[in-house]
Amino acid sequence: MSELPPDHNADDQPDPLDPFDEIIAEETDRDPDLAVIEAGSRTLRTQGGPPDADIPTRPADPEVDKALREVETELSTRWGETKLEPSVSRIAALMDVLGEPQRSYPSIHITGTNGKTSTARMIEALLGAFELRTGRYTSPHVQSITERISLDGAPIAPERFIETYQDIKPYVEMVDASQEYRLSFFEVLTGMAYAAFADAPADVAVVEVGMGGSWDATNVIDGDVAVVTPIDLDHTDRLGSTHAEIATEKAGIIKQGATVIMAQQPVDAAQVLLKKAVEVDATVAREGLEFGVVERQVAVGGQLVTLRGLGGEYPEVYLPLHGAHQAHNAAVALAAVEAFFGVGAQRADALDMDTVRKAFAAVASPGRLEVVRRSPTVVLDAAHNPAGGRAAAEAIGEAFQFSRLIGVVGASGDKNVRGLLEAFEPVFAEVVVTQNSSHRAMDADELAGIAVEVFGEERVQVEPRLPDALEAAITLAEEEGEFAGGGVLVTGSVITVGEARLLLGRG
Repeated sequence: MSELPPDHNADDQPDPLDPFDEIIAEETDRDPDLAVIEAGSRTLRTQGGPPDADIPTRPADPEVDKALREVETELSTRWGETKLEPSVSRIAALMDVLGEPQRSYPSIHITGTNGKTSTARMIEALLGAFELRTGRYTSPHVQSITERISLDGAPIAPERFIETYQDIKPYVEMVDASQEYRLSFFEVLTGMAYAAFADAPADVAVVEVGMGGSWDATNVIDGDVAVVTPIDLDHTDRLGSTHAEIATEKAGIIKQGATVIMAQQPVDAAQVLLKKAVEVDATVAREGLEFGVVERQVAVGGQLVTLRGLGGEYPEVYLPLHGAHQAHNAAVALAAVEAFFGVGAQRADALDMDTVRKAFAAVASPGRLEVVRRSPTVVLDAAHNPAGGRAAAEAIGEAFQFSRLIGVVGASGDKNVRGLLEAFEPVFAEVVVTQNSSHRAMDADELAGIAVEVFGEERVQVEPRLPDALEAAITLAEEEGEFAGGGVLVTGSVITVGEARLLLGRG
């Protein structure tokens, strides 16, 4: 933060020539990856690995499953998440008739282009490790709609999801009747999450925006901490065509007197966010200045990181997630939790080291460079825009060292598909293009046309059905031989990843 109190113990002061000071000395508009201090040749030989991902399956009880499907069917009749009317009037009206449940607990509000869900999960894990009861709201889901609403670090039970929907349904219908447009799918789910958190009751809510910030349905909370993960060009038809325009929308979650935890940003985006912070008298902590990644080393199943937080340094933290981008997400999450506990404002000491390490070691982020099969290795990653693609491509090269990597790509038609494919072109030996079951999915033949322009015809195979695409990619990877190190990366959309996860027996 801008006004961090000095440590009381002079012996705890960092060496003026330590690596973090070198980070601070860099220009603020540098490439974010330059904030990572190269680790040398030593690799951690831990036997750890990613914990089991908390993706729920369909309810085992047929009656519960039937009731959940009925709720899903009713929700599906509403506007989908891509059809928006930029206003919070409907969700505000719902909160009003529900008695403002979102005011009954403090909250950490997260916006940005990439990394929101992983960061939310890390924040949730940290808060839970410090014995706070958490409610987490994230989107979209990988496999089950109940993933979106979590209590105490686990997806809400199907029975409770159904009960929450039935509890608020009369109020939803009341608001529907009074508004020009009915509440959307996302607005109803947001109302359910806020009501479920109040009913639990949650000690703190960790809330990820759906899109943008200012007029996002989640923005009826006043987050004590506003987190902005890296901003890039996505949803440009709704949020703007420049980093500054997109940042203007996302800055809407920064509320009066809040603390802003800001990941490294393009310069024009950072300027917008800082200006908004000044306008509402918010305190800002910036990655690479007040906090950041000091060092990272590739480890079995993830990485070993040293983080500089608002209250000091946290060395040798094991993170069971791959890639420099996840190390940066961890730094942001740690700073957000420190800010929530008043570190850097009311107190100067760091959080308990063992608790922080325990929390990060338990983090899972399904569909984010998640290994779901071996021989050959199949990895799932929900990258759906160029920035996400570049981060995934870099991370998979660092963490897996495949001798031959086959891509399976199924993307949405409203995304920058060419930019996504270009991000993966250097790492994919061949690509199998396909499509998922969503109505938003780009037609496989159309996707193939773009892929041929990026990869060349000889490197592109078309399999419109996802099961056939997976089989084809696995066959291509196996051509290298049993011990040759071929692999498959399934990417392009959260929906593609979720469907592949089911097909490969996970969930």
